[in-house]
Amino acid sequence: MFSKACEYGIRAVLFIAKQSQKDLRPNITEISKAVDSPEPFTAKVCQQLARAGILLSKKGPNGGFYLEKDSTLKLAEIVATIDGDNIFKGCGLGLRECSSEHPCPVHDQFMVVRNGLKKMCENTLVMELAANLEEGETFLKV
Repeated sequence: MFSKACEYGIRAVLFIAKQSQKDLRPNITEISKAVDSPEPFTAKVCQQLARAGILLSKKGPNGGFYLEKDSTLKLAEIVATIDGDNIFKGCGLGLRECSSEHPCPVHDQFMVVRNGLKKMCENTLVMELAANLEEGETFLKV
């Protein structure tokens, strides 16, 4: 449902959040290896998130990307920054015009999925997901 850029962005932010809890600031090479994404693509996505204020960055020998430990960042903010809000509004078949008055064949079913995804993203804190990574309950790559 998310674009590749958004998938990589979410994975990168989760890794960065996990490292931030240890007072570490991973660089692009470390991030791309940890989330199994191409380094140039990871750099582009992380820079986009930093420009939007989602990620913080520090330059220099001890530099890298990080989040504040008390961050209240939600998944919805990452998705909105990378993919926009069309995933929460758009047609399941990609039609330009799809509404209750002029529905596509999957309109009603997709609306349930789309609304559930939106609710999940709006109610999920990145730091909570990072805590599950730290405890080994979830994984960013196999």
